[in-house]
Amino acid sequence: MANTKKPPHPSSNPRAVLLIEDEPAIAETICYALTTDGFDTHWRRTGREGLDCAEALRPQLVILDIGLPDANGFEIFRHLQTRFETPPAVIFLTARSEEIDRIVGLELGADDYLGKPFSPRELCARVRAVLRRSQASAPVAETMGADNRFLIVAERFEIHYHGLPLTLTLHEFRLLQTLIQQPRRVFSREDLLVRCWEAPEHRLERAVDTHIKALRAKLHALKPGEEAIKTHRGIGYSLQ
Repeated sequence: MANTKKPPHPSSNPRAVLLIEDEPAIAETICYALTTDGFDTHWRRTGREGLDCAEALRPQLVILDIGLPDANGFEIFRHLQTRFETPPAVIFLTARSEEIDRIVGLELGADDYLGKPFSPRELCARVRAVLRRSQASAPVAETMGADNRFLIVAERFEIHYHGLPLTLTLHEFRLLQTLIQQPRRVFSREDLLVRCWEAPEHRLERAVDTHIKALRAKLHALKPGEEAIKTHRGIGYSLQ
């Protein structure tokens, strides 16, 4: 599987969803639910087929099973992140319920995680929530944050740091936008969950920590000598 990054090429269908799942019974149920809900749904059974389809389709979202016959879902996720300049959102599916799998998926930067068995209605609701970022039709507006190191392009879910674009997942974008809009304010983990996640009651506070860790790495890669996000032990986070 090549890791070559491709040029940006947004999907012509903002409701395109790719399902990579090797169990036909589960896949048929998901496809039926998503198609009935109005999504343009495509199904592939292996990681290789899924990556090839993603290359051609450029989906807005990928529903990705962790236990695939030819590859680990985490490996496929990494290829999606490196193959596209603007990676699709990803919801992980797995038959395993151990907390470690959820943590690994969130640390990699997945937008959501569902353990089998799950309700097709719940999956559709989570897909809709993640895809809301693709529905903006207003002219693009750039907003300089209260901290002038950052430029926010909300309609494109983009943030620029010292003039350089950051590649962010949906939740990383929401977290950083929240911190930028009120610099020096200390946000608790619970507050950030409520502000940045759909159905926050089902999310782990650990998810905030893992996404903040990923954000710090991306900010540090662009500006190694600067620590933009401050940890307040036992409380939460703020923008320095």
